[in-house]
Amino acid sequence: MYYAILSEDVENSLPLRKQARPHHIERLESLKVQGRLMLAGPHPASDENPDAGFTGSLVIAEFDSLSDAKSWADADPYVAAGVYAKVTVKPFKKVLP
Repeated sequence: MYYAILSEDVENSLPLRKQARPHHIERLESLKVQGRLMLAGPHPASDENPDAGFTGSLVIAEFDSLSDAKSWADADPYVAAGVYAKVTVKPFKKVLP
């Protein structure tokens, strides 16, 4: 089943994100190679300057269980680096397209 991992950043998270980003992307690439990643990306703080900073992230990926999805989310390098203030994991059912 797919799970949505919704993360909310701490204030001024950009320097923390930059430091942990290579390891964060590496884990997402691993899901992609395994054919389990539907989509992943950050929520820009501004639509006028989308690289100026972020308010959170969304990952939708396939896991065996909610517990497995939560464990994967808890091990994210952004969690260890203090980027995220809150992480929510929910089952996700794709309808469209």
